[in-house]
Amino acid sequence: MARNDYQRQLEALREDVLEMSALVCQRLRKALVALETKDDELAEAIIAGDDEINDLYLEIERQCIDLLALQQPVAGDLRFIASSFKISTDLERIGDLAVNLGEYTLQAERDRYGDVDVGYIGERTVHMVEQAMEAYETDDTASTRDIAATDDEIDTLCANASEVVVRSLIDVETPAGNAVDDDTLLEGVRRMLLTIRDLERVGDHAVNIAARTLYMVDNDDELIY
Repeated sequence: MARNDYQRQLEALREDVLEMSALVCQRLRKALVALETKDDELAEAIIAGDDEINDLYLEIERQCIDLLALQQPVAGDLRFIASSFKISTDLERIGDLAVNLGEYTLQAERDRYGDVDVGYIGERTVHMVEQAMEAYETDDTASTRDIAATDDEIDTLCANASEVVVRSLIDVETPAGNAVDDDTLLEGVRRMLLTIRDLERVGDHAVNIAARTLYMVDNDDELIY
């Protein structure tokens, strides 16, 4: 009976991590919508909802501590518990990045960088997180390296987008070299560069999740960095 209870606790841990990931991805998608449509009400809801994600994270942490302290797991179970906790940490940080996007929405005017498709980059990163969590759910190690490879594409997209933003700063200068409306311009550039950086970090967290899944299942630390 004790062994059955232990297995149920492990299954509950996985289910809770998956529940947390579903909520985080939902919030991230809504944050992208808020940013694209300048929906301040939606942005404020995303910011206010961060406590729910934090509470889930703390509950998962408690479960992991209890399993480690009371069950003294070894081998595969130990890797599963440790990886689940690390994955929940990445999910909590993705939730924080969604909050950042909500805050940028409240601060920003309408998008002035038409050549930067934040929505496309953002959707690609959300999909990476969902793929990584599916690998965690099904112990699918084959897809973990694909996720890491996709991150190289995200890095390129973000680098190109950042270049567009920086070039726009140069292009608005007058022939005499006097920048137009310096404070407003620089604030807009700063905010857009932070948005791009945060989306790139979402991709990095997706790779972390994939790396922990590979380690959890195959005891392979190739992708951990």
